[in-house]
Amino acid sequence: MIRKVISILLLFTLVAPHFPAFPNISLASSAPVNPVASTEAKAVLQNLYEISGTKIISGQHDYLESPDELNNKLKKQTGKHAGIHGYELGAIMNQSSSEVASQRQKVVNSAIAWHKAGGLVTITYHESIPGECRCWSNVQKEMSQSEFDKYVTPGTTEYNKLIADLDEVAVYLTKLKDAGVPVLWRPYHEMNGGWFWWGKKNNFPALWNIMYDRYVEVHKLNNLLWVWSPNAPTEWADPYTLTYPSPDKVDVLAVDIYGNDYRQEYYDKIVELANGKPVAIGENGEIPDAAVLENQPKWAYMMVWGKMLNEKNTAEKIHSFYTSPRSIKRGTVPLTLRMPGKAAGKNGLVAEYYGNKDFSDLKEVREDSNIDFNWRQSAPTAAVQAGAFSVRWTGRLWPSYTETYTISSLSDDGIRIWVDGQLVIDSWFNQSWVERTGTISLTAGKPVEFKVEYYNDTAGAAAKVMWASPSHTKEIIPESALFIPK
Repeated sequence: MIRKVISILLLFTLVAPHFPAFPNISLASSAPVNPVASTEAKAVLQNLYEISGTKIISGQHDYLESPDELNNKLKKQTGKHAGIHGYELGAIMNQSSSEVASQRQKVVNSAIAWHKAGGLVTITYHESIPGECRCWSNVQKEMSQSEFDKYVTPGTTEYNKLIADLDEVAVYLTKLKDAGVPVLWRPYHEMNGGWFWWGKKNNFPALWNIMYDRYVEVHKLNNLLWVWSPNAPTEWADPYTLTYPSPDKVDVLAVDIYGNDYRQEYYDKIVELANGKPVAIGENGEIPDAAVLENQPKWAYMMVWGKMLNEKNTAEKIHSFYTSPRSIKRGTVPLTLRMPGKAAGKNGLVAEYYGNKDFSDLKEVREDSNIDFNWRQSAPTAAVQAGAFSVRWTGRLWPSYTETYTISSLSDDGIRIWVDGQLVIDSWFNQSWVERTGTISLTAGKPVEFKVEYYNDTAGAAAKVMWASPSHTKEIIPESALFIPK
C-alpha cells in the first residue's frame, strides 16, 4: 500500500514433520485453472489446499536488483530460510535493456537454485507503462480510463507495445518452465487501488485476460499458478469484487496488507470470494501475530515486502514467527504430486536387480527415484557384480499434458519399455549408448502403468529413460512423475 510505495522509492525450526490428510480435497478440486499445468505446478497448488487452515508458509521478498539480499539476511538472522522466495521481474530504475536482461537472468538463476533446495517461488511484476521508460514514475503514473482502454484493445499501437512487453518477460518465465520451476505468478497486484497505472479501472479483467491468454496459449507457460492480489479494501482501495477477473483464471487469491491492519472483515470477504480456492497474504509489512493466525487460519502463505522485514518487525517478533509450529520453512513443503490411492504419497519406482541377464536370479529389491544411470564398469548395487546383470523397474507414470509423448531410451546394452501396457521401445540386444524412441498418447493427470527392463552383457553399463511432448521439453522422466504402486 502507501507505506510500501515509500519503501520502494527509498530504495524456520519447529515445524510438523508431515502435513495432515484432507480426504475432502480431491485432485480435481485442487487442479490449476490451466488445464495443462505442469506436474510441479499441480503439486504446489495441491499443497496450498492441504495446509490451508493449519499452517502458513513463510515468505520474503527481494528486489530485482538484488534477488538474494534479504532472504540471505533472514537466514543469518534466524537460522531459517523462508518457505517462499519472492522475486521481481519489473524494472523500475531506468535500466538499459542489457541491464534488465542481466538482472532478470540473475532472478532466474536464483529461483532455479531456490527450487532445487526445496523452496517455493513467487514472482511479482511491476510493469512500467509499455513502451515508456522503465521507471518507477511510469509504474505509478496516473492513467485515464480512455487511455487504459487503448492498451487492452487489439490492433492499437498501445496494445502492440503491451504484447511486446509481455513477450520479453515470457523469455525468463520460459527458462523457469524449462528448468521445472513452478511459479506463483503475481502480476498487476493492488489493482483495486489507484497508485499503479492499471489500478481502479472498470475493465481491469481485460488486462489480466490478455496476459493469461498470451502466456498460456502462446508461450505455453504451464508452470505458472495465477495469483490475483488486490490490496485490502481500505479507504484507498475498492472492494475485492470490482476487479476480480474470474474464478476460471485465478488459482490463488492473495491480499496485500500493511499497517498491521489484519481486520477480520478483509479475511472473511476474501475467503468468501475465493469459494474454496487458497487465500494468502500477497505482501505485508508487519508479520501477523499468533492471535491473527488463530482467527484467520486459511492464509496459506505470506510474503514480507523487502526491507520491511526489519523496518516493521522487531528481532523478537521475527524469531518468534520463524520458530513457531505454524510457520513453514524452506524444504518442508512437498513438491511432488500425489496420486489418488498412492500409498504414503511415494514417488519413484520399484527396482528389482538380478545377477544375470534373464531375470532368474533376483539379488535385491529397492526403490529408485528415476532411471538415469551410467554405471560404466561398476556394479549397480553391492548385491550384484559388475558385468552381466539385469534390472526391472515398475511403477506408474503421471503425464502433465494430454498429448502424444515421445519416450526415449539411452542404453548400453538392451532395453525395453512398456507404457500403459504398450511396448513403446523394444531394443533387446547388445548395443553401446544407442538412443531409441517410441510414441504414445497420454492424458493429463491420468496415471498409467510403467515398466522398464534392462540388461547389461559385459563391460560398460548405462540406462536412461526420457520423455518429451509438444508442451514438455525433453528430460529424464523426473521422480515427481513416477509413482510406486500400492
